[in-house]
Amino acid sequence: MKKILVTGGSGFIGSHTCLLLLEEGHEIFVIDSHINSSPKSLERLSTIIEAENIFLNGKLHIYKGDLRDNKILKKIFLDANKNGGSIDAVLHFAGLKSVSESFNSPMLYWDANVNSTINLLKVMEANNCKTIIFSSSANIYNSKTPQLTTENSEINPVNPYGRTKAVIERILTDIFESASDTWRIANLRYFNPIGAHPSGFIGEDPQGVPSNLFPFITQVAAGRRKELTIFGNNWPTKDGTGVRDYIHVMDLAEGHLRALKYLLDSKPRLLNLNLGTGKGTSVLELIETFEKVNKVSIPYSFVNRRKGDLPITIASNELCKTCLNWTPQRTLEDMCRDGWKWQLQNPKGYFNSNENF
Repeated sequence: MKKILVTGGSGFIGSHTCLLLLEEGHEIFVIDSHINSSPKSLERLSTIIEAENIFLNGKLHIYKGDLRDNKILKKIFLDANKNGGSIDAVLHFAGLKSVSESFNSPMLYWDANVNSTINLLKVMEANNCKTIIFSSSANIYNSKTPQLTTENSEINPVNPYGRTKAVIERILTDIFESASDTWRIANLRYFNPIGAHPSGFIGEDPQGVPSNLFPFITQVAAGRRKELTIFGNNWPTKDGTGVRDYIHVMDLAEGHLRALKYLLDSKPRLLNLNLGTGKGTSVLELIETFEKVNKVSIPYSFVNRRKGDLPITIASNELCKTCLNWTPQRTLEDMCRDGWKWQLQNPKGYFNSNENF
């Protein structure tokens, strides 16, 4: 059993990963500002855990706060030390993630993403905690070809959000190179996580206007929005719409646990790994699959391309398969089915949803 600090743990990917950490018996310390997430996601974890006849027994510690606040970070590490031992590793999910918002508010993104990470790393080093898994993104790449994106593909992000992720990776690389005999670092580059836990208890609950495609689809299907807006039908792809690599959030969460175990069981090292399925799906194909699986209709219309988008982004995941012995297990149909179940059980997200599961 390890003590793990999870930043942004009440968010979409963070909450699903926290669930798996608890199922494995780890003690976790979660910090989240709840700027773009709900504290209810972590409350729901106990429901899932208890249904599996697993008891938390004080293994989930929740703190509301900002990573730029030294006091709360120091308190978390101090609290972890009180009962013996110390924090063994950090899973760093916290950060802002809207591409469009990052164009309008670049300083906000540099401050919230980069400065907060620097502060976190300072506190980690002061407490001799030198294992971190960073939530990076496929947005750091600038791949304009239909070939699979490998970890060696050009890093040249085309939007401020992606630039903050690339800069954080650079900072982590510099730290590792300055002390390669002590730091264990994994930069996990996500492609497009969608879906939800199959129970429908936890899922993606964007605050305000969603920044990703899938929540728009589920909200249109539920009648919360009139129609889906598709940005461009003249991309150089098979049907003119953008092609992405969609991965089930549970597969992504399992990838984090594999990476954590690998780092803790290995000598100090730096890993850069893509987390994706290696399969491309167009916007229209995703809509068609969602409609077929869930027997619903998704009305949509086309508008001009969106600034900062690319035509095709598909992961090469061979390195992750061989390094972590990790392979995505869930299909696009699973993603659509689980994501719709979450929406049906939580028509307004965590806010004012039906708690009588």
